[in-house]
Amino acid sequence: MSNQHTEHTPDRPEEQVEQVEAFYTNVKRLGHWTRSRTIEVRTRRSSVHLDLRSAQLPEGEIELRLHSERSTLKLLLPEDAVLQESELTLVGRCKVKDRERHNEHRGRVVRLTGTLQHGEIRVARGGVATLSAMFSREFLDDARTAHRDGTEPVLPDPGKEHGTP
Repeated sequence: MSNQHTEHTPDRPEEQVEQVEAFYTNVKRLGHWTRSRTIEVRTRRSSVHLDLRSAQLPEGEIELRLHSERSTLKLLLPEDAVLQESELTLVGRCKVKDRERHNEHRGRVVRLTGTLQHGEIRVARGGVATLSAMFSREFLDDARTAHRDGTEPVLPDPGKEHGTP
């Protein structure tokens, strides 16, 4: 036996995990804010908006690892996204509000894991997600930048490919 430590290097590099933290504040991640399929969300008494409609997200399942206490998480999803919450542990009075929960969806899978304590998850899809993104300060900044550069705003529909005229 050898005392030397050897590192195990996997065949493919480990995928980056995006970190979103909000403690006693509001956080919005709209538009093209990540290219990771694994997102770790840590919140305490906060409100977090996450836009998962971007065309820049890699293909495959998206995993949201939640560690949330007395917080609200709003997810902006594509119209056909599948939300899996079977691995999410709910502690105390919690709600997952998805108006289209019982409709048939065949798109990208968004899997919720981790713990939600005394919190709420709200899901907006399609037009409601677009309106939610448009009624934000970030949209106003995006629209001003697009007007200045002669392009289109990205936030209303980040799933669409935007080009210059």
